[in-house]
Amino acid sequence: MLRRCILTSLLLTMPLAQADEPVGGQPAPGDRRSVSDFDYQVKYQRAFEAVLWSLPSVQTQGGRVATLGGLDMKDNDIVAMSGMATPKFETWTANSSTPYVFAYSDLKAGPVVLEVPPAGADGSLYGQVVDAWQMTIADIGPSGIDAGKGGKLLLTGPDFEGEVPAGYLHVESPTHRIIFAFRSVRAPGKSAEDAYAYSKRLKMYYLSQAGNPPAQRFVDPVDQRFSSLLPQDERYFQLLHDTITYEPVRPQDRHMIGLLASLGIERGKPYQPDEKTRKAMRQAVVDVWHYMQERFDNLPRDTYYWPDRQYVPLLLPDSERGFSFEYPERIDIDGRALAFFWCTLVPRRIPERPAAYYLMAMADNQGRPLEAGATYKLVVPADMPVKQFWSLTVYDRATMAFIYSREGRTTLDSYGVDKMKKNADGSVTLYVGPQAPQGLESNWIPTSGKRPLPALRFYGASDELFDKRFKMPDFERVEAKTARVPSADGLPGLTMNSPLLP
Repeated sequence: MLRRCILTSLLLTMPLAQADEPVGGQPAPGDRRSVSDFDYQVKYQRAFEAVLWSLPSVQTQGGRVATLGGLDMKDNDIVAMSGMATPKFETWTANSSTPYVFAYSDLKAGPVVLEVPPAGADGSLYGQVVDAWQMTIADIGPSGIDAGKGGKLLLTGPDFEGEVPAGYLHVESPTHRIIFAFRSVRAPGKSAEDAYAYSKRLKMYYLSQAGNPPAQRFVDPVDQRFSSLLPQDERYFQLLHDTITYEPVRPQDRHMIGLLASLGIERGKPYQPDEKTRKAMRQAVVDVWHYMQERFDNLPRDTYYWPDRQYVPLLLPDSERGFSFEYPERIDIDGRALAFFWCTLVPRRIPERPAAYYLMAMADNQGRPLEAGATYKLVVPADMPVKQFWSLTVYDRATMAFIYSREGRTTLDSYGVDKMKKNADGSVTLYVGPQAPQGLESNWIPTSGKRPLPALRFYGASDELFDKRFKMPDFERVEAKTARVPSADGLPGLTMNSPLLP
């Protein structure tokens, strides 16, 4: 008995061997924490992911705030631009060959009627009605819900439980706030002024006013500076708060909305982030901008339209040719952010042969990324594959918006080809750069030292483009030549650089 007690005592006091440690449960010896402030790190990581996740909805809310606040408008007022967009229209990859028409509404106040004129000899409208997540709920135009015949759309929100009156095209929205944005395309033989007049045949009002619709209010900001570009700092999250806490929670978003609580974004609570949170938010927004720019610099080669050319479609849809990026097993957050980072208000689904097609030039004919301060030329063939018109617009790669310049020119298109100098075969050589080649000012789009992002638009694109029987030439860099300018006092002249003509 004594021997057994002594043995038990010895066993209890012996140290455990290393092999008796649990297999897991703690870091390996010597491992150390990588950050000193976990609270900041968590806020930053969640803010970074929140920006990527929320980009389509925050773009919509940012545009709403800019329009209703900046233009002194209210829901159901319509912006109808009397002329083409200029650099003062600060938004993503805008069109400056057709006038814009757009409006916001809030279906919490009740169903809304949108009267669309028929397409025909007076003009046509192309565009979308989208929800607060920029998901298209109705395409408008010859290939849209109205089939080009026009009509009255009845837009209803997630709380609508009434009956739809006869004579309406019913469009259901899963969110309260909506926006429509159309391009007014002139009919053959018509002018830009005609396209503007045609756009003013639109009407938007609440169903409760249908018996006696109010006079439609139109606002024309064509000469006014207007920016819906998102703030690249912590103010982004104010817009996120204002839309996320207003709209219904989608099942697919509950996880992310739970994480937003750590940033002070919660339904029913005031938005009052502390200084540490604002710092994390600011850095996250800045880093997402750089991350997205890097992604565009390294797009997969199978994204390019022609294997041996440097063009990428502006619209980068998901595998279903839509823009939700929602699949049975996952949501592609990065893919969705990439698609909306350089454009807004996309169609519900891209058909195999869309009525309008856009291609962005990512590099020159040598595969070199387009650079700030350089001059490039593009030969536009005489037989462009379009039934309506083509255009070349140049954006600032940093903002995806128009470039401010003394000339104010952002676009050259087939509407103005008679004012350009043509080549012997009927083609035109266009120039993109900080200076116009001498004598070719009418063929030039200024870049003001910005890194250019050129966009080719094909309106009424023909089968030659979609069958790829047509292949667009690439941009070519125009090397500068050095010219010696004599001085009047006999001293050595100044050295100046100018684009070398072909």
